[in-house]
Amino acid sequence: MSEENKTPQNSENKIPASDSSNSYFDKFLNIIETLGNKLPDPAMLFFFLLIIVWIFSAILSPIDFGEVHPLTGEELQVQNQLTGENLAEFLASMVSVFVLFAPLGIVLVAMLGVGVAEHSGWIDTGLKKLLGFTPASLLTPMLILIAIVSHTAADAGYVLVIPLGGVIFYAAGRHPLAGIAAAFAGVSGGFSANFIPSAIDPLLMSFTLEAARILDPDIALNPLNNIYFTAASCLLIVLVGWYITDKIVEPRLQGIKVDGDEDQMPKMETVSDRESRAFWYGFLAMVLGIAGLILWAWPENSSLRGPDMIDPEVMSLVSFNAPLMRAIVPLIFVLLLIPGVVYGFTSGKYKSSKDMINNMTKSMESMGYYIVMAFFCALFIDAFAKSNIGLLVALKGANFLQSLALPGEVTIVGIIGLSAVVNLLVGSASAKWALIAPIFVPMLMQLGISPDLTQAAYRVGDSVSNIITPLLPYFPLVVVFCQRYVKNTGIGTLISMMLPYSIIFGITWTIFLLLYWWLGIPLSFEANYIYPAN
Repeated sequence: MSEENKTPQNSENKIPASDSSNSYFDKFLNIIETLGNKLPDPAMLFFFLLIIVWIFSAILSPIDFGEVHPLTGEELQVQNQLTGENLAEFLASMVSVFVLFAPLGIVLVAMLGVGVAEHSGWIDTGLKKLLGFTPASLLTPMLILIAIVSHTAADAGYVLVIPLGGVIFYAAGRHPLAGIAAAFAGVSGGFSANFIPSAIDPLLMSFTLEAARILDPDIALNPLNNIYFTAASCLLIVLVGWYITDKIVEPRLQGIKVDGDEDQMPKMETVSDRESRAFWYGFLAMVLGIAGLILWAWPENSSLRGPDMIDPEVMSLVSFNAPLMRAIVPLIFVLLLIPGVVYGFTSGKYKSSKDMINNMTKSMESMGYYIVMAFFCALFIDAFAKSNIGLLVALKGANFLQSLALPGEVTIVGIIGLSAVVNLLVGSASAKWALIAPIFVPMLMQLGISPDLTQAAYRVGDSVSNIITPLLPYFPLVVVFCQRYVKNTGIGTLISMMLPYSIIFGITWTIFLLLYWWLGIPLSFEANYIYPAN
C-alpha cells in the first residue's frame, strides 16, 4: 500500500492548504456555510417550513392568479391548509403520509442489506482491494462515474454510492466529505447523464409526447429520444466534477476536522488470506445471484417484464411499471445480503444467524436521526404539494418565459434556468415535466424546435439544482452520512459543498447542449432538433 493510501487515524488529519482558500468564491461559500449552519436543526427546519406553507396557503388562497392547470383544464388555486377540513385531514393522514414517504422505505430496506455487507466486513475488504490497485489520482472520476451509472437502479445511488464515497475517500487518506460530495454530485447533480437507459427515459418521453400531440396529434417520438446526449453528458459530468472536487471542494475542507466515531470508520489493516478468500466467495455468490436474475428476466414472457408505455403490446424490462423496476430496492437488499452472509461465515466473523441480525440492527440504529428528519420532511412535502404553491410558481415562470417570445436558443437557456429554479420547490422530475411540458413543448414546436431538444434542455435544468435544495427528499440522508465523519455537519455545510457543482454544472452543461446542437450531433436515434423534421 502506497503512503498516500493510508487511513487518517485521528481528527487532526488535514488536507494540504490551497491557494484557492483566499478566493472571492471561497469566501462566498464560507458565508453560505455560516448562514446555512445558523438555520435550525434539519428536522426543525422542515417543521418551520410546514408552518410557513400553512400560513402562506391561507394568505394566497383567496387570490385569483388566473392560471389553468394544463393537465386538468381546471383553474389552479392555492389551497388553504388551515381550514378545519384540511387540518382534520392532516391529523388523520399523518401516519400514512410518514409511512408512505417514498425515500423512507427505500432507505431502510436497502440499508438492511448494506448493513450486513458493511458490518460483516465484505465491503471493507473490497475497498481495501480496490484501493490497492486504483491510483489515488483516479479515485474521484471513478467514484463520479459509478454514481452516474447508479441512476439505472432508480434511487439506489443515494443509499449505496454516496456513503461509499465517504468510505473510499477516508480509507484513501482523503477528506470523507469530499467523497460524499463527489458521489452526491454524480448521483443527483448529474441525474440526466447516463449511457445506460433507465425507466426515467421513457417516462419523461411519455409526457413530452402527450404535450407534442397538443399541436401535432400524429407525431411519434423514440422512448430513448435523448440517449446519445445523456451518454455524452457522462464525460462532461465526470471531468467537470473531477475538477470541482479536487480543486475547489476538497481544499475548502482542510479546516474541517474528522471527529466521527472511530469504530464506524474504515481501517486499512492488511487483508488476510482468509479475508481475501471470503471476499471472493461473497463476490462469486453475488455474481451468481445477478446471473440468476438475468436468466429470469431474459425471456420475452418473463414475469419481471411489464407493458411498454409507448407500445403496450411489447413487454419491457425498463417500463416504469415493470416488476423489475419496482423491485430494484428489494433486489439491492438481497444482492448485498448474500455476499455479506457468505463473507461473514467464511471469514469467521459470523458464528450464527444472530450475528447477521445484529448487523442489521446496528445499521438501523444509525438511521434513527434520519427517521426523525424524514417524519417532518414527509409532512412538509405533502402539505406543500396539496397547497399548489409549487405548481403555481412553475406555471407563472413558464408563462412568463413564453410571453417574452425570445429566439429559440435563448428560450432553450431560459428553460434550463427555469427548470433549475422550479426544481428547488418541486422535487419530482416527472411531476414537474408533466406540468410544464404542455406549455414548453408546443410553444417551441411553433418556433421550429423539436420536442426532443426541449426535453433535453429540461433534463439539464432539472439535474443541476438537485444538490442544493433541502426539499430533495434524500437531502437529509446525505446530511446524516456527512455527520458520520463530521458530527456538526449542518445544512449550510452541505449546501456550500455542493454549490460549486450546481453552478459550474449549470453553466458548462448548458454550453455543452448548445454546442451539441450547433454541431448537429444526434440527440438519439430517430430524434431531431427541428420541427417538423425534414
